[in-house]
Amino acid sequence: MSRKLVLIVIDGLTPQVFEDAVERGTAPALGFLAEHGEYRRGVSTFPSLTPVCLASIATGAHPSQHGIPGLVWYDRDHGRIVEYGSSFAAIRAVGSRRAIRDAVITMNRDHLSRETPTMFETLEGAGLTTAVVNFTVYRGPVVHRSTLGSIVPAVEGPSRFFYYSLFESDRTGAPLAIRDRSLGSIDAYAASVGRWLVTRDGFDFLVYYLPDYDFASHAHGPGGAEEALARSDAAVGALLDAAGGGDAFLERYEVILCSDHGQTGVREGVQLERAFGDLALLSSRGPHYDAELFVAASNRVAQVYRLPGARTGVEDVAGRLEGDTAVDAVLFRAGDEAVVRRHGEELRFRPDGDGAWETSGDEALLSDPNGFERVWQALANPRAGDVLASAAEGYEFADIGGSLHVGGGSHGSLVAGDSEVPMLSVGAGPPPPRIVDIAPSVARRLGVEVAAAVRVA
Repeated sequence: MSRKLVLIVIDGLTPQVFEDAVERGTAPALGFLAEHGEYRRGVSTFPSLTPVCLASIATGAHPSQHGIPGLVWYDRDHGRIVEYGSSFAAIRAVGSRRAIRDAVITMNRDHLSRETPTMFETLEGAGLTTAVVNFTVYRGPVVHRSTLGSIVPAVEGPSRFFYYSLFESDRTGAPLAIRDRSLGSIDAYAASVGRWLVTRDGFDFLVYYLPDYDFASHAHGPGGAEEALARSDAAVGALLDAAGGGDAFLERYEVILCSDHGQTGVREGVQLERAFGDLALLSSRGPHYDAELFVAASNRVAQVYRLPGARTGVEDVAGRLEGDTAVDAVLFRAGDEAVVRRHGEELRFRPDGDGAWETSGDEALLSDPNGFERVWQALANPRAGDVLASAAEGYEFADIGGSLHVGGGSHGSLVAGDSEVPMLSVGAGPPPPRIVDIAPSVARRLGVEVAAAVRVA
């Protein structure tokens, strides 16, 4: 291993925005890396929501294996709603303390499958030092206590671990991360920590996660978040400067730069519960012992869970959603087949055992990027809803708190705009074609043997 490796993840950055910024020269650090690297458009997983995508980046696995189904889901084993933070209103709706604990602690400790090791577990097991800045899927072999003491449980993370000022393995002098996110305080915190790490060459592998662009893009749309992208670019530039400039940085480090998902514009929001107005639905406002369904909606995807004792069947649920103008595609399992209903037509498919698909119906119904694999893997997750709904262009589904991003951007659906990501490799070999290819690519570059993580479930 001649050089160490840095993975930079700019949350929500679309390929078009990245390409335009590089071409116009408005993001000098990204432009420098692009000039010295190899670029392609890659593909996310499905649902294209941050916890699902970051789990796929961290493990090299789709949801069927790592077990994270969405931003909000119904835990059948414990009979409760899990909400990782679709919005502040959603967090309040399910209970702030519980939602924050689920997002920060429980997702990594309990929900992320132990059968899919993270990059940090794999690399540290091979004797390498890994570092994480703000990446929310962080599970590793080292116990870290919170900066708040016993108020927050200890967690297992990488050797060097910096999580929104809440966990800090080293004192770096970085400012408080949660100050004013709309002005880029989280990326500024990352930049401070990143400078400290690069100055000390304090890692073999670093995951450098910059989430503030996604926050701004939700508010203003992918084309209206230029100031946020400039701040993210400055945070990337901080790494280069800490090494003595871009050339000196690339003498020491290989780089993979990507986003976790894309974003598309939202012109209208809907309460998807409207499709089930005659049925009792589980909500955050208290127990409903006669509830048949829970509609787990967030951004541009929804999962409908049939609750114990539900009389409404999967076909009925799918039929109601299929007739909603805000729904582009309805997805569910029927025996050993996946079913896609779109534009009044139906496609059924299943793996043929040789890496291809047996199909019945028009395959063009699933022409989305890597559509067959992503739908199959999402439906094969045992924590997935009984029926999934992917939003139509311009639509968003209100979350459990009623929040929407009308006039801004959103993601989660199957369509290319939500699903394609910029993928840049600088000295690290060919750019990975999918985000699930990042973890095995990282391991190979660092000389660590791993079994192929992604399989057809």
